[in-house]
Amino acid sequence: MNEGVLISAQDLVLNINDRSLLDRASLALSAGDRVGLVGRNGAGKSTFMRILAGEAEADVGVITRRRDLVTGYLSQAFELDPNLTVLEAACDGARHVLALIHEFENLPGHSGRHDHLEERIQQLEGWTVDSRVRTALNQLGCPPDDRKIGSLSGGERRRVALARALIARPDFLMLDEPTNHLDTESVEWITEFLAGYPGGLLVVTHDRHFLDSVATTIVELRNGKFERYEGNYSEYLVQRAEKLATEELTEHKRQMFLRREIEWVRRRPKAQTSKSQARLDRFAAAESAGPPPTEAEMELVIPPPPPLGNRVVEIEGVGMEFGGRRLFSGLSLNFAGGTRIGVTGRNGLGKTTLLRILLGEQVPTEGEVRIGSLTRFNYVDQGRLRVNEDRTVLEEVSDGTEWVQWGEEKLSLRGYLKRFLFTDDRITTQVRHLSGGERSRLLLARVLKRGGNFLVLDEPTNDLDLQTMRVLEEALTLFPGCVLVVSHDRYFLNRVCTGIVAFEGDGRVAFSEGNYDYYLEKRRRATAATAPVAQREFKVAGPATATKPTKARKLSFKEQRELEGIEAVIQTAEADVSEREASFTDPEFLRKNGARMQALLAELETAKARVAGLYARWEELESIRAAAAQP
Repeated sequence: MNEGVLISAQDLVLNINDRSLLDRASLALSAGDRVGLVGRNGAGKSTFMRILAGEAEADVGVITRRRDLVTGYLSQAFELDPNLTVLEAACDGARHVLALIHEFENLPGHSGRHDHLEERIQQLEGWTVDSRVRTALNQLGCPPDDRKIGSLSGGERRRVALARALIARPDFLMLDEPTNHLDTESVEWITEFLAGYPGGLLVVTHDRHFLDSVATTIVELRNGKFERYEGNYSEYLVQRAEKLATEELTEHKRQMFLRREIEWVRRRPKAQTSKSQARLDRFAAAESAGPPPTEAEMELVIPPPPPLGNRVVEIEGVGMEFGGRRLFSGLSLNFAGGTRIGVTGRNGLGKTTLLRILLGEQVPTEGEVRIGSLTRFNYVDQGRLRVNEDRTVLEEVSDGTEWVQWGEEKLSLRGYLKRFLFTDDRITTQVRHLSGGERSRLLLARVLKRGGNFLVLDEPTNDLDLQTMRVLEEALTLFPGCVLVVSHDRYFLNRVCTGIVAFEGDGRVAFSEGNYDYYLEKRRRATAATAPVAQREFKVAGPATATKPTKARKLSFKEQRELEGIEAVIQTAEADVSEREASFTDPEFLRKNGARMQALLAELETAKARVAGLYARWEELESIRAAAAQP
């Protein structure tokens, strides 16, 4: 192996049933690499990770590991011993370190292994393993140490499994969807942890903000091969768009060449000179090259909802208590058509309780919820719906009918499923043979088929691939009804939401117009404004006299008006940036704008700079206002 390479895969081939997941795929991963592995669900990302971890084998190919390589692995289908406690299960991730410490502590004084073991334990930071376990369990919001694994929910088990993978500080860490079922604060802690992580990292995640913050390289598994892009997720999107534009231009030139040469080939010149033979060879090579591989795009369109009434949902002064503990209070919201509210905050603060109150499944301890007579809820919960493994995709969605009500018309069930990327052969496939991504699309198809004009979604993006999430985001933004969505996906909240309900802890719940980044900025500025103003230093003129402080100026009338309206201007500018960024992932983008790629990139950077300038101006005006308010 090359120096610095931790693990490499060479010419892997893997076929499952009639599908080729890996087609002579090769990838090398080195110490210090921060690699985000992306691709459609079902492309083989999780399977490849299992091959690297030694839990599965390719049909053909070689996996090479550095000698004494220590790996950590969090899979989607992880297993924890139900008889262990939370603390025991977490410590199990550092069993190799603990084994070294146990051997070191029981060595005879004259043993020759003493220095070797001590050096290895120090390399693995073994003397601090206890504190790392405690920090990880606390920061990830894991249950109490003495809880049995068998008594935990799926989300709680996943947090313990993640702690187990992190605390060992392995040379090479593989994480498959690590942010699922985690709240925003826990994701931020993991992001900071991985920023200082010394080993190699390979992560599969649908969390695009997490990828932007953690990954320095993006590897896409596409059509059975790995394509490497240097940079984070945002940079990958731009590079990928440029690559696809080049592929499209090359294919256009190939088609032009074939059309130009086809008549000459049909005439089959009688004189088989070396020149004409070379021309025939060029034609044959161009014809056999074929077009670049393409991937089908999902067309997720939410069924047209029934009309809303004048009153949709009104929440006034709602609060909830459990066992003398106040979850939240004083929440008021008024929904109208096109309202899309994101709900976020740490787990256990009352987000799901709010959904149950909205749906009439729970009575609040204070306040009132008024629901319009024409409002029809469609609720997608975290657990989604159970599926029958023995039924086909068609049987799971059909409910005994071959049609889907589509507004005032009907759509064939097969046509409906094709919008979710189910081909004819997959429509008749048993659920047990579906990939994780196909299962998610199946559940989305089944749930959204129920219709409704008020969608209530609890963590809808878990287990969806990035392309499907983008399509879901676009479908929700175009949905004319109302949406209330619980999510910890910052990127998703920024793209979809027109307002944020944030559970901030200690019974506080705040509502903010705009997306999640805008809420965070407002919260940061509010915290800064309420912080004590530092005492100013003044030069002393003499022992008995001091220079009087200069009185802070007030905002002018024009500046006051500017401050009052700047939030709306920032929201508009941020929406413009989001729209421009989203356009790069549009399947039609390259066809329509390939020739203007560089100009569009320059416009995007200008739009981002405008947002940064607006925030700087807002901070300047707020500081003047705050200083003038001080006595």
